[in-house]
Amino acid sequence: MTREADGRPAVPRGERGATTVADRVVAKIAAQVAREALSRFTEPTGHVPPGHRTPHVTAVVRRPPERNGSEKTDGPAGSRPALGQVRMRIAVELGYPSDIGAQCAAVRREVTERVTAWAGMEVSDLVVAVERLHSAHSRRTGRERVR
Repeated sequence: MTREADGRPAVPRGERGATTVADRVVAKIAAQVAREALSRFTEPTGHVPPGHRTPHVTAVVRRPPERNGSEKTDGPAGSRPALGQVRMRIAVELGYPSDIGAQCAAVRREVTERVTAWAGMEVSDLVVAVERLHSAHSRRTGRERVR
């Protein structure tokens, strides 16, 4: 059916509703992507206990600035405006010894790319914090000193 057949007038683009993405949705996307990025580093993950492998994400979404009617809204899908900006903090627990910098960089890069692609949001600030390092030596039950 077309709009003419329905008898309803077309709503101008600037007066239509807005799409919003909740903080928790962005946080779930980021946690999944961070988990996938860290899973590619196989050597040190054996030291991290199973309950500690999930990254903890805090996301704060800000709505995009209001657009005036003079801005061009038509164009290819790649040039569409962002649905907002997001600031995130991702806390991870990593195995040790490992390349901590490479793991954090992979998380930062992949989360930025996929949140932009999947949620249509600009990542304005992303912090990857290492909450804890787990090593084979830290699992010992005795109180002996590790050298």
